Amino acid sequence: MNLKRFLLFIKAIFLALVLEAQNLPAGFEEALQLYNNGQYTMARSRFDSLTGADASNDACWYYLAMCDAAAGDNNAAYAHMQKAVELDGGNYWYRYYLAAICRVLGRSDEMTQIYEGLSQDFPDKQNLEFDLLQVYLSTNQLEKALALLEDIETRMGKTEETVRTKVEILEHLGRSDEAAAALEDYNDEFSSLRILSMLGDYYLGEYRDSLAIARYSEALSIDSLYMPAVLGLGESYRIRRNYDGYFSTMRRFTRSDEVPASSKALYIENLLGQMDPRIIVMHLDGFDSMIQDAVECSPSDSTLTSAVARYYYATGRERLAMESLRELASAYPDNIGHVATYVQFLGMQGEWEELRDVAVEAFNRFREMAFLDYANAANYQLKDYDAIIGNCQYVINNSKNQPDILKSAYSQMGDAYHSKGDNSKAYGCYKKALRLDPDYAPVLNNYAYYLSLENKRLRKAASMSHKTVLQEPDNATYLDTYGWILHLQGKDREAKACFKHAMLYGGNESAVMLDHYAQVLFALGEYDTARATWNRAMSKNTSGEVPDLEARIRAAFQSIGR
Repeated sequence: MNLKRFLLFIKAIFLALVLEAQNLPAGFEEALQLYNNGQYTMARSRFDSLTGADASNDACWYYLAMCDAAAGDNNAAYAHMQKAVELDGGNYWYRYYLAAICRVLGRSDEMTQIYEGLSQDFPDKQNLEFDLLQVYLSTNQLEKALALLEDIETRMGKTEETVRTKVEILEHLGRSDEAAAALEDYNDEFSSLRILSMLGDYYLGEYRDSLAIARYSEALSIDSLYMPAVLGLGESYRIRRNYDGYFSTMRRFTRSDEVPASSKALYIENLLGQMDPRIIVMHLDGFDSMIQDAVECSPSDSTLTSAVARYYYATGRERLAMESLRELASAYPDNIGHVATYVQFLGMQGEWEELRDVAVEAFNRFREMAFLDYANAANYQLKDYDAIIGNCQYVINNSKNQPDILKSAYSQMGDAYHSKGDNSKAYGCYKKALRLDPDYAPVLNNYAYYLSLENKRLRKAASMSHKTVLQEPDNATYLDTYGWILHLQGKDREAKACFKHAMLYGGNESAVMLDHYAQVLFALGEYDTARATWNRAMSKNTSGEVPDLEARIRAAFQSIGR
């Protein structure tokens, strides 16, 4: 029998004894036994019959309400418990449980009234005062809560919990100075680690860092490893830019075996979010020492290792970050999250050969298509188009009845064939992808753009490209393709509108898009704007993405005598 059922059982016995002298209806004891045995459905039926036969028996209404509550019918429980209270308003338990039902039903005002009445009628029951306090707090009646709490403290004395609650109320009421005074008063009588740390937090929040340091230090004089005070004192020193004091204090935190590695990881993450990385770099030895202390305490904790990798990356040490993630992926080879993080980081750093090898191994282990996509991205950078085609063919052979996977494989295979110069096979792959999904934007865009480069089937290309713009009207790549095809069709006014929109969404960072836009402007006779746009294209063409750009610009202006 669990505690709740045991208490209900005791209360049932108590009520049965109280009512023993009464003339109980026949069947009451049987119904009560069913209730005590937890057979609430049957008991509910019996008590319902009993109240129907004799509506004046308050005990029957009480137990019927309790059966209703056990069955989850709180509205019925409310009505029946209210009937019990009407018949015997002096019964403590009837009113107490009516208040509990009101809480469940969200009848806050009625619940408050019941508790207030109980508190007046049964002053010897001290638990009622704390119940009423919780009612006031839960219903945001903070002034009443504060008055009741002060009354409790006057009669029963202050405790750490009453002071903390009082402080929370005062802070919610915007009376922070009174909250601090309450903490100081309690600390004068009873020195408390928690209260001292709360005082430190208050003063730190008020930018009174000298007082904050004093209170944190007082707490640490009682317990030098009380972590809320350690963290508060460290933060006080950091705000003061006293980094010697900061590092000296925080070593208690980072070196402690009692502090979970996850807490240290969270601290590092928060630190990176709050501080300018340049300030961290200015004090790199101290921060590195903190990081090393944390790692030495928990060398194999994945959460901490991940946070440390982000720390190295934020401070411009990509190699150290990569080594941390490599160690993490190696230590937890079956954790797809750690491996995926490492794979993503390799892609960010352009480590194409390692990315290819790790991604293929991860695909073989987890059979997740995303890893094969990363492998193909690496192979594309390495110009190993045959490897891409082989990977995609494997996917096609093993992904029957999975159209989303198949269309992606055909798309990547088509791109690889195009890069090899085999447009016939590329277009064949694109057609297969579009048979699976006629609106697949990546294929529609690439197919249309490659047709435009050949200056062939421009009507078909324009139709496909227009679909992509309708799907993603702010996609600069799709706008560029459509605008370029319109230019090739002689529709330069429409093309200009596309390119103007593309420039707003990143197109002005692409040498290719700027070159296309400039050609449209030139065709429209807007020569000065075209020259300015081409100049910007030149500044973005650092990798030679647009070959012979300077020579073409020169030739264009020579053709008009400028």
